Formats: sequence, C-alpha cells, structure tokens
Amino acid sequence: MTTDTASRPTATTTMAAVVFRDGVSWQVERVDRPAPGPGEVLLRIVQTGVCGTDEHLLHGGFIARFPLVPGHEMVGEIAEHGAGVTGPKVGTRVVVDNTEFCGECRACNAGTPLYCENFVSLGCNAPGGFAEYVVVRASKVYPIGELPVDVAVFTEPTACAMHGVDVLGLRAASDVLLFGAGPTGLLMAQLLRMAGAARVTVAAPTRSKLDLALRHGADHVVQTSRADATAGLDELRTLAPDGFDAVIEATGSTTVLENAITLTKTGGTVLVYGLAGEQATAAIRPYELFSRELTLRGSFAQEHCIGRALLALQSGTISTEGMITQRVGLDGFGEAIEALHDSEQVKTVLVVPREQG
Repeated sequence: MTTDTASRPTATTTMAAVVFRDGVSWQVERVDRPAPGPGEVLLRIVQTGVCGTDEHLLHGGFIARFPLVPGHEMVGEIAEHGAGVTGPKVGTRVVVDNTEFCGECRACNAGTPLYCENFVSLGCNAPGGFAEYVVVRASKVYPIGELPVDVAVFTEPTACAMHGVDVLGLRAASDVLLFGAGPTGLLMAQLLRMAGAARVTVAAPTRSKLDLALRHGADHVVQTSRADATAGLDELRTLAPDGFDAVIEATGSTTVLENAITLTKTGGTVLVYGLAGEQATAAIRPYELFSRELTLRGSFAQEHCIGRALLALQSGTISTEGMITQRVGLDGFGEAIEALHDSEQVKTVLVVPREQG
C-alpha cells in the first residue's frame, strides 16, 4: 500500500456528486466519499464528458440502477492507492475503462464478455464520474501522458465508436453512410477511414456539425431534417444509386433506421449504433432483409478498446478539434442535459474544480 499521504484527499469524508434517485430528477448532493479497497484506486475527477446515454439513465433507461452517480467518460487524477496497488503513482492523470466483467459467467467463459451476466458499467449501474471522486479498479485506468485533458475526455466515446466499427467489419474500399454528426458521428467518420472505407458520407440536420464532419474525415455531407423524414434521401440515392455498402444509424431515431435499410446496397450491412428508447419500435419489412440478404447488426458498448482509443488520440490519428462546445460544473448538469437537444452544441464536459468546498 502506498505511503504517499501528502497527495491524498483531505480528511473530509463526504464529496459533492450528481445523484439520480427516482428516474425523474437529479440533484447535487453531499454523499460519502468512497475509499479504495484492495486492487483499487481513488480518482479525483478532473473532467467528465456528457452524452445522450446519461439522459436515458436519468429516466431509468439503459441499465440504470438507482441511486446512481452517473458519468462514464472520465478523466481523473490518482489520489490514493488501495491495498496491493503500487501504480500509477499518485498525481498521475488517467482515463478510465468503465466496463467491468465478472470473468466467471457463461458469456465470459465463452469469450464474449460484453454479454457478461454481471456486467458493471461505472456511471451506468455503478458510481461514476459526475462527482469529485470515484473508485476504480487499478487495472482499468490508463495514464494519458502529455495528452491534453480536453482530448483525453474523448477516450471512452472513441472506444465505443471503435467497437462499433469492429462490429461492422468493413471490407476494404467500402462506401459508407453515417447518420449522425454528434460526437460519435464525428469520431466514427474518422475511424471508418482507418477501417477501410473508401468514401464516408455523413447525413445530419445541423449545418455547423456537417461542416465539422468535413473537417474530420467525411468526403460528403448531406443535410437532413428532423421535421421531414424524406429530406436528403434523394441526394443520398444520387450519391449511391445502388445503395451504400454499409449504413450506420447513430442517432437513436427509429425513422432514421427505417431509412437506413432502404439506402443499404443489396448484400450490405446496417449497424444500429444510436440508443433508442427501450420500448421504441421501427417498421422493418422482414422480406426486404430476406430477399436482399441484408445484415442488421447492433453495437451495445465497448470491450477492451480503451487502450486502442487512447493510442488513436495520442497519435493524432483521431482529432477532436472543435468538438467541446460547453463546459459546466456539477451544478450545471441540467444545462448539459438541455444541450443534448441544442442542435448547435456538440459536446458538453463537466469540469470538477480541485476544491469544491
């Protein structure tokens, strides 16, 4: 156990945290500050990204378990070691792999840990990073080195997008259509290039986000509309008269999913990446999947992709320039949720000052 007490937290036993309790509302509360157990580290949170999943969790969706301290896109600083942990040293800035698998259930033993029967996701069904401190398994933290915090905060969403691209399984020189130009779309457009796409087309309603997509690897952009489900479809069909080899739905819209299927080339693949409501339904004609031999795939989270995602960001292969458009403190979480519905906002990060009183 480390003897470096000078850099440990002060003697106070509570901390500030955003807490979801009832599937309706949130508030900042004083809660017990966690202590690291054997094999764990205590992180002082520096910055945590906000994403659409957080809103689903607020209302009891996805895998929420209340009471919940949300926040899964974490950058923190090692504050204390638990028993048996010798590194990274206190003060090191790290990103977090928020997924934990039991390693013992049938899914884990079958080599498919993402389907773990005891799946734990920090910030989703276990305490996360919208707080001053969080406890994490030492094996799940990755030092960021000289990488700026504003870039490092995109590691977890990059890892999730990377898993989605892995699931998609592109062939070299594929023609790909991506619906969505939020943070995921902007990251995935670049990852698709790395994975073999010869052409990446991004479709989304907001012009400013499409302009950003062009800066981040898209070859073509097409403006769609939330009010008119047919907007942009003719232009997309002109770009790919026979359909796209792969179409990715990264918005959570069931209408977009329905359009995605019609825009996919016979023999092609549709990837459902966006998180829709658990009870949402889409109108899909089974005969179309059957007769055109379409593949419909889903991407749930990520497994063991954090290291690769961090390397992609550290190398500059993936750029996040211009993606952070708002910063808030813990008490500004409501603004962050509202920003998810502001078409001009791309990414909100929650910044936790070193001293919160």
